[in-house]
Amino acid sequence: MSWPVESVRLFTSPLEDICSILRKGLEKNFKEVSVSVEECPDLTKAPFNLPAAGLAGSTRIADVGGPPYLVPFADLSKNYDFNELAKLIDLPDSFIVGAGGGPHEIVGMNSEMMPNLRTGTNADNNSKVSKLSGDGHELVSLAKDQACCSLMVNLFACEGAPGKVLKVRARQRIGEENFVSCIRKAITEGFPNKVVGLGGIFRMLSGAAKCHIMPNFSKIALNNDEEVSNWLKYFEMAAPMIFFSVMVSSDPGLDLRLEHSHGYGAEYGGHYHYDVTPDTVEYEAYYNLAEVLYRVDKPQNTHNIGKN
Repeated sequence: MSWPVESVRLFTSPLEDICSILRKGLEKNFKEVSVSVEECPDLTKAPFNLPAAGLAGSTRIADVGGPPYLVPFADLSKNYDFNELAKLIDLPDSFIVGAGGGPHEIVGMNSEMMPNLRTGTNADNNSKVSKLSGDGHELVSLAKDQACCSLMVNLFACEGAPGKVLKVRARQRIGEENFVSCIRKAITEGFPNKVVGLGGIFRMLSGAAKCHIMPNFSKIALNNDEEVSNWLKYFEMAAPMIFFSVMVSSDPGLDLRLEHSHGYGAEYGGHYHYDVTPDTVEYEAYYNLAEVLYRVDKPQNTHNIGKN
């Protein structure tokens, strides 16, 4: 199925220029900070074990669907195939990471998805979903032919080539912002009249994070953020964890989610909110700038509920 698509060129700057901006923002929130431009580590190797080596080549981000397809009631017709999405964002042979809703027709229920795959010629799917199971939760690996998601996804896509990236390390949080929001807001402040997109991965090396997992689809209307928050199930998840992260500095009128990060550890995963161990938390991130932003299947009847 073909979905409506809009696209805009994003502002890009030499990565070296981004370093000082990120450093300034992060130092307000973390006791120890380093930001540098480095060659991306080989992401096919431990501890990453991703299906592509790097975060370079034809970089782009996409915002597909959105929370209006989840609340007040879920639109179960909104199912997206990543191979089709890759064509819609003009990169059929993509390496994709991101955060979205799990494919309910495959999983059998609502879930959190950690997209991590290649499309096209060298297709490979290492994606995982986290779902509720009894009183707890379960991390499930999707099969190679299950490269799809439901309702919404924010993704970073590229050729998966080696290349320069922003390496960010931060430990011991002293402010109130979470790691991702701190980076995004620093970019917004540094480029106040530009639209800048970032995507990549971060690892929580120590500490623990508050994450949520969506329950099965609500049969009762969810009409505001408080009702959504009460519906979600929250868990503290301990390091080590790897997160896939997508953000944009501002919305150029495309009804965007400004940041979205999902991740997993050995036996658990979910939607990242913030760390709960400020004294011991440590992050290591690898991000690249996106050249283009795609808005796919933008909801016609929209709202801002559930975008946290």
